[in-house]
Amino acid sequence: MTRHATFAVSDISKKAMVLATDLDGTFLGGSADERKGLYDWIEQHRRAIGLIFVTGRDPGFIHDLVRSQGVPQPDYVIGDVGTTIAVMDDKQHVTPIQTLEEHIADAWADAGPQAQFVLNGMPGLTLQSTLFRYRLSYDMDPARFDPAAVDKIEALGLDAIISDNRFFDVLPKGVSKGPSLLRLMDHLGIAKERVLVAGDTLNDLSMLETGLPAVAVGGSEPALIAAVTGIDTVYAADAEGAAGIAEAILHHKLFRTPEGA
Repeated sequence: MTRHATFAVSDISKKAMVLATDLDGTFLGGSADERKGLYDWIEQHRRAIGLIFVTGRDPGFIHDLVRSQGVPQPDYVIGDVGTTIAVMDDKQHVTPIQTLEEHIADAWADAGPQAQFVLNGMPGLTLQSTLFRYRLSYDMDPARFDPAAVDKIEALGLDAIISDNRFFDVLPKGVSKGPSLLRLMDHLGIAKERVLVAGDTLNDLSMLETGLPAVAVGGSEPALIAAVTGIDTVYAADAEGAAGIAEAILHHKLFRTPEGA
């Protein structure tokens, strides 16, 4: 049975800056020294910095990542490409916030079996073995992929997102990283000007299009760079991964250390 969070609203809204970041290729990207530099800086200023993971990864992966790999613990998690909105407790359990997920569950409405049926036999798609609550994910072979798969999913009233030219995600209509992040921010009372969003592939586009201060880190998917070109709030970093995030914090002038932080 799925546990649901009943925790009080965090004081994350009072923090000087909140980093809302993708994981693979972004927060987990760059050299070991670059990651350590960013992670240590976050931990040194943790009273002033909030952290939200916004990722395609599932709660189990995030639990293991924080528990065993020395990654800073997030305050909140938007996982499964925006279909999970959750809090992380002091035992690194990722627990969904029921009131924020009700619309996601309603929009999905057990669409998984029907979506699998219409995609069965479509070339270039291999269903991933991980079981998700409100999404389907496929590994995609771009050389064999038939774009008609997108039409089949949209005909069901669902959304399809292709990212990194190798992943195909089926999501509830209107649900993705950006809308779920905004919903969480509104719930927590986080001011938009205090948030930096960071990503590197097309499944981060809805985050980078929110109008929040944003960065496409170095080495981002070319299609993402093309999509965000001309958006004033999006900074295209030269450095990759964690170093690109650090570069963007300076560019956007987001962080000022409060007294005592």
